[in-house]
Amino acid sequence: MPKVCANLTWLFTELPMSERPKAAVQAGFGAVEILFPYDENAAELGSAIANAGLELALINCPPPNYCDPDGPRGFAAVPDQQERFRGAFHRALRYAGALGAQHLHIMAGVAQGSEARRMFVENLIWAAAVAPKQSLTIEPINGHDMPGYFLNDFDQAADILAEVGAPNLHLQFDAYHAYRITGDVLGTWDRMRHLVRHVQVAGYPGRHEPLGGEIDYKSFFTQLRADAYDGWISGEYTPAGATTDNLDWLKTC
Repeated sequence: MPKVCANLTWLFTELPMSERPKAAVQAGFGAVEILFPYDENAAELGSAIANAGLELALINCPPPNYCDPDGPRGFAAVPDQQERFRGAFHRALRYAGALGAQHLHIMAGVAQGSEARRMFVENLIWAAAVAPKQSLTIEPINGHDMPGYFLNDFDQAADILAEVGAPNLHLQFDAYHAYRITGDVLGTWDRMRHLVRHVQVAGYPGRHEPLGGEIDYKSFFTQLRADAYDGWISGEYTPAGATTDNLDWLKTC
């Protein structure tokens, strides 16, 4: 039985956040993820998720004002932002604990060069030690969608995970980003699957439902089953219409 997850930041947006968990479970999802829940009342949101009988798979370590097109996309790799990152991490950790989030995704931010890498590694080592019982993830994000983002390559991510060497730090595998970075989702998955704890999916082009388009999701989902991947498969996409208009991809994973 596939473990399918709904990204409530992107799906069911016709509803207030407090009503989205119920809509997700009615649509057939077993978990949800919320990119930035920090403007929500944690107790109320946690109750809505629990009352729907869902798990919370993931939240992001918060870059404030993320909806601002000029705002930061994280800052774990940004030189001179270490104090800001650590304050943000503690806040995210409190939310993750209050909501029962399985994974906490640490965003690197826009940066480049050896100093950015050093800062990212140092901050990841610190975060993993501060929260040894919290599963942490990092995610390569393609440079087309997020120009200048530091972590933009899967081999780079694997090298950083090896350097940090923390048992609670893992790879977040977004098939949409994998396609835009490498053009080869299955090959990238094969090389990286031993590091992966959370999967996200979206179609290309358009970043709509993971159906049709240039990414062969039927083969990808078949491979996940063959490899006995037991984590969540999260729909992180912009629905082409209403969320419930086309959820046929749930039948194929």
